[in-house]
Amino acid sequence: MLRSKPTIELIGAPQDLGQVHRGVDMGPSAIRVAGVIHRLQALGFDVVDRGNIDCATMATADEGDPSARFLESVVRDSESLATVVAAAVRSGSFPLVLGGDHSVAVGTMGGVASVEPRQGLLWIDAHADYNTPQSSPSGNIHGMPVAAILGDGPDTLVNVAGVSPKALEDHTVIIGLRSVDSAEAERLQASNITYFTMHDVDMRGIQSIMEESFAVLTAGGVEHVHLSFDADAIDPRHAPGTGTPVIGGFTYRESHLMMELLSDADFITSAEFTEVNPVLDDQNQTAELIVELIGSLAGQRVVKPGT
Repeated sequence: MLRSKPTIELIGAPQDLGQVHRGVDMGPSAIRVAGVIHRLQALGFDVVDRGNIDCATMATADEGDPSARFLESVVRDSESLATVVAAAVRSGSFPLVLGGDHSVAVGTMGGVASVEPRQGLLWIDAHADYNTPQSSPSGNIHGMPVAAILGDGPDTLVNVAGVSPKALEDHTVIIGLRSVDSAEAERLQASNITYFTMHDVDMRGIQSIMEESFAVLTAGGVEHVHLSFDADAIDPRHAPGTGTPVIGGFTYRESHLMMELLSDADFITSAEFTEVNPVLDDQNQTAELIVELIGSLAGQRVVKPGT
């Protein structure tokens, strides 16, 4: 639980091989420049910045099979990330990973699950990321991490950190869907994942969606829940600096309310924020918004309750 952990370990994962837009490897730096360390320190946390893991680059990596592009390099980088994340979990710190594209989630979850195997997964994203090489129309691995985390996909990716599945499917929730491939949609409907589209959010409101999600994530005594947040979950009017923007996403206030509700519930034990691409951004506004959201997750409020 974030509020009960005095130390946050910041881990940069500048992975950009899971997708096609150059620049997302600079996401961790953009979030640091936007003041994430100062924001967390101001809220009373000790912050240990572990720097960035070494990641392969498109200039030197071998693309390999086009149905799972750069698989070998993504797996290698994921193993490196898992090692650092696992060390943070063992030390009693809260691991906060800054992406990089969303394929980094495999490494993050690998590290977490290698220490605490019974994990719930909250995935906030415009996309389901539930493809496999057989269903993916692009072969981009940033569209496959949920499947890999839950045990479906290339063996090397599925078995990162030597643990599979890395999360419990019955305790996996995806919120914010508005762009899902047709074969992926069929897979999702056949799964035990709980998912909410933006239509659901529009009809019911984000508070109702979050309350139902909390019940699913923590049912049966699950005590460890990972938050994986993709910048493209937010409407591109507020977060233009991301590689796969989809209009009709979360508003500024909906995004903050989600983090505030998670902070109040206080069951998130690890987190990552991904897909910030400063090359596509406007004066770093997407990274600055992500820092604000991290602050809300960590307990920042205009006025503290009862004061």
